[in-house]
Amino acid sequence: MSFGRRGSPQYMTTHTPTSTTVTNIGVTMFTVADQDTALDFYTGKLGWEVRGDTRFGPNDEYRWLEVAPPGSTARLALNPPMGGGQPGGSGIGVETADVHGEYERLRALGGVQIDSEPESGPGSPLLFMISDPDGNHIAVVEA
Repeated sequence: MSFGRRGSPQYMTTHTPTSTTVTNIGVTMFTVADQDTALDFYTGKLGWEVRGDTRFGPNDEYRWLEVAPPGSTARLALNPPMGGGQPGGSGIGVETADVHGEYERLRALGGVQIDSEPESGPGSPLLFMISDPDGNHIAVVEA
């Protein structure tokens, strides 16, 4: 590894860079044990809104469920485990202008697993961590 201007790492590659047509991360996915329980948590506790809830498959046996904070362009899909997988273990970061206010709101509300108090360190923003009922992690970060 060599360092370019301002100390940023530059990695040697043997392939030619290609451009992409991808312009946005639109949806991320959490694996959940029960979509209705997850829906209640994200809408009832976190205050997010439903962006999509549709059945699909030959006999409508599958459900595509998306939630998001109001005003967000990115969405979170809440999916049942596939291929023998287990729920939980994923993580995302969400942004707020008031980390302390959101921390106090969730603490007063109850029923939300708060994993850390608001904190920051050298080179990191103010944030706190929560978990959903399936153990997916959410970092609430000051933007």
